[in-house]
Amino acid sequence: MKMHFCIPVSQQRPDALGGRYVLYSVYLDGFLFCKVRYSQLHRWDEQLRRVFGNCLPPFPPKYYLAMTTAMAEERRDQLERYLQNVTADPRVTRSDVFSEFLTLVQLHTLNITIQNAELAVFLPDGRSIKVEGLTSDTAERVLEVMAHKLGLQPELVGYFGLFLIRCFPEGKLSVVKKLADFELPYTSLQSSEMENCKIGLRKWYLDPALDTMLMDCRAAGDLLYMQAVQDIEKEWMKPTQAQREELKALQKKENQTKFLELSQEVRHYGYVQLDPCTCNHPEPGCGAQLSIGNNEISCCITLPNGQIQDIAFQMSRVKCWQVTFLGTLLDTDGPQRTLNQNLELRFQYSEDSCQQWFVIYTKQAFFLSSCLKKMISERMTKLTEQSPEMQIEVPEQGRSKKHPGKPSQQKDYFNFLRKGKMKRSEGDYVWDTLTEEGL
Repeated sequence: MKMHFCIPVSQQRPDALGGRYVLYSVYLDGFLFCKVRYSQLHRWDEQLRRVFGNCLPPFPPKYYLAMTTAMAEERRDQLERYLQNVTADPRVTRSDVFSEFLTLVQLHTLNITIQNAELAVFLPDGRSIKVEGLTSDTAERVLEVMAHKLGLQPELVGYFGLFLIRCFPEGKLSVVKKLADFELPYTSLQSSEMENCKIGLRKWYLDPALDTMLMDCRAAGDLLYMQAVQDIEKEWMKPTQAQREELKALQKKENQTKFLELSQEVRHYGYVQLDPCTCNHPEPGCGAQLSIGNNEISCCITLPNGQIQDIAFQMSRVKCWQVTFLGTLLDTDGPQRTLNQNLELRFQYSEDSCQQWFVIYTKQAFFLSSCLKKMISERMTKLTEQSPEMQIEVPEQGRSKKHPGKPSQQKDYFNFLRKGKMKRSEGDYVWDTLTEEGL
């Protein structure tokens, strides 16, 4: 699936010969990822084409004369689409030529040199594990080291991920974003404008039924147990009073297996909870608490008059969604490194032959979109496992699962999961993320 890459701004800079060049600010999931020149991306594309040939998306052509404003805007838009499309191919994102270039531009943007570094990765129970490595280590590399330290079986690493997490003095936590495999955790911490951020290890799947794939591994079971305990403490899970008392008793007995079995019966087990936000349903100005998981968006809505409504939107009825950055663009010379201040995610929902748009105003709009994509990916994987005649490849953060079958159905599948692009709309930026009807 395509990633949330965008280039909302570019800057004119003087070069050493007295001319000028354009520096593009590339954002991933709403956070500054790197700043690059067209010439750097052009050389990178040439290197990729030597490995992958012409299966890559088209790269914006060179201009040998001065660019007009319209031409400059067209190039910015084309580079944006190129980044979105090239990162959609898991063969490309797994390659050395891909990761090595992105590693260098991330480091160069923050003026960080490659050197020995120690990174603290936090577990759900609050403990941290020190990972000794380099400032250039990717999230994929750090995750592999963590898995080795914990005794996690290599084939289960893909069920977990590294997250940028913000902790608050009152004990609450907020998942800011999931780090892509090629992101550098060290630079992510350095570039974050938010206080009290850390790198945390959490499971990265939203279908609770996938727990069964991990339970034969002691280390995986320990991580699931830690996260379940944390989710109850942070009130992400909603046990009844009877369930809460029974879970406490099992926790005292250190009976992890029974604890997890009962946890799976608790409301919102395995869900991700977002920070409090606002929405436009059933009327504008409503408060909302969102929990995402098990193929639904669960909303606890507070109306302006104080009444509470619980609504669950099923992913099978979500037809499309888009993330929009509202208001003016960033100051091109300012220090701001995030787009997450004025975001909304709107999705089209079909029910009883009616289609309606629902709008959620949240700083975690990009992370919410990533969760929706994750649920779609898991659902499609399950459907293909139930239909062995299908042949598709489900890209999942640089990893893939292949299924034997007919090539024609592979094409249908990718049409089914097609994505849009970041676009300008009356001064705002919109990320269109589309799904086909019938999901």
